[in-house]
Amino acid sequence: MKTRIPFLLIPALALAFTSCRKDKTEAPDMDYSAASDNARADDVFNDMLSMVDKAVDDNGLRDECDATVTFDTTTTPRTITIDFGEVNCTAPNGRLRRGKILVSYTGPYRQAGTVITITPLNYYVNNNLVTGTKTVTNMGLNDNDQPYFNIVVNGTITAGDGSWTATHQAQRTRTWIEGSGTAQLSDDVYLITGGGSGVNRNGIPYTTSITQALRIELDCNWWVVSGTVVVTPTGRPARTIDYGNGACDGTFTVSVNGQTYTITIG
Repeated sequence: MKTRIPFLLIPALALAFTSCRKDKTEAPDMDYSAASDNARADDVFNDMLSMVDKAVDDNGLRDECDATVTFDTTTTPRTITIDFGEVNCTAPNGRLRRGKILVSYTGPYRQAGTVITITPLNYYVNNNLVTGTKTVTNMGLNDNDQPYFNIVVNGTITAGDGSWTATHQAQRTRTWIEGSGTAQLSDDVYLITGGGSGVNRNGIPYTTSITQALRIELDCNWWVVSGTVVVTPTGRPARTIDYGNGACDGTFTVSVNGQTYTITIG
């Protein structure tokens, strides 16, 4: 059974299940805040990296949400500042951005050993404040002669009105399976493996494990188009995030206690 329910109705839904009980049988745990918060955090930090890629590739961003990009090659490590300004701009995919993304890098992206550190500064996505760091380390080639990278994320997303905060940590391996032999970004495809942890907006800690590699295609807004993640909140049943079978639609499902909900990244 699939039911599409707005993300903001989750707390009300959980309350309804609690208040409508007519006996002492505990209602099923249907809250999927941890799974949704984790997926949205993954999306936000992937999106930051996509902005860095575009800045380096184009020496500026060529869309309706055009940022000012400043390179400083005199420092060690070298730096890039991507400035979206203090007023929201709207990207072609509808995402709102404002603030800055600061980048430091020790060498070219394709060079083994290069370390790239991405730090948001007063940076908002869809009016939610994003803080923390994302570090990308080029590990060279794997046994299949594919470039791969270690990814470490330590971040926080806070509602624009301050009503909630969710933390997000990830330790991932990103393998470049298509497009590494060409200069353009549009044919690049990555597979992501690994796990992580966090605390959702309701203050509940959780762990994550990628059970089927996540596929990211750069010509699909850096959205995950397939793969699965198991999210386990402390003391609660596991939730399964399923990104589907390759459709570029910015949606995923969360399954918990026999119910499946569809969520759209926004």
